Amino acid sequence: MLPSYFFAHGAPSIVLEENSYTELLKSFAANHPKPKAIVLFSAHWEEVAQAVSGADTYSTIYDFGGFQEELYQMTYPARGDQALTDRIVSLFESSGVRTVQDKERGLDHGAWAVLKLLYPEADIPVIALSVNRYLTNEQQYQIGKALAELREQDVLIIGSGGTVHNLRALNWRSAGVDDWAESFDNWLQEKLEAWDTESLFRYETLAPYAAQAVPTSEHFIPLLLAMGAADGTRQAKLLHRSYQYGNLSLSCWEFA
Repeated sequence: MLPSYFFAHGAPSIVLEENSYTELLKSFAANHPKPKAIVLFSAHWEEVAQAVSGADTYSTIYDFGGFQEELYQMTYPARGDQALTDRIVSLFESSGVRTVQDKERGLDHGAWAVLKLLYPEADIPVIALSVNRYLTNEQQYQIGKALAELREQDVLIIGSGGTVHNLRALNWRSAGVDDWAESFDNWLQEKLEAWDTESLFRYETLAPYAAQAVPTSEHFIPLLLAMGAADGTRQAKLLHRSYQYGNLSLSCWEFA
């Protein structure tokens, strides 16, 4: 059974960077079995109903501005898998999750930036999934749980977002780490490793500096989705944590 994963996607320029985090992502394929398909929840695709991609081949969405010109030339022409899309829709519907298919939308940078580092050849079918910030944290977890059986079929489930993601608080010249960001992530690590869902579902009121670390929830949600997909095994392992610009977290969690 494949683990599920949470990957922070950082700034779009992460695709061009050389650091300990990008090294981890670039070496991922060599150190793990090749999946038959990838199911990815992106923080940059928000819908009220759970959207499931039915694209044949993905276009590339450049949902950012002001970055290196090279980024706007990159593509990630992964193909979809309609049979897997249909299976995901069926799993969601049997779990009471209202679902819509989207056959037109391409991959946003929350998806393709991570995938280009993990599997640069774009030779694995991808099903992109949306997030909905208006659900409770427990509902997010249950959405991930609805897809748990796919892990037994060599499907890699990924949540792409960021545990500390406050663009207004970024210090683009900082080489250090803000204490408040580290405090939040330390609390989060303790609760994830203990699989303390009761506390995690209430992180907004229990975690230190939660409002500062997570001013809006769309980037945090993919963590709960990836975690929920491993509800049957309940083992969380932090594979990497670092920061950019003072507090933008680059973390990778494995749920096995």
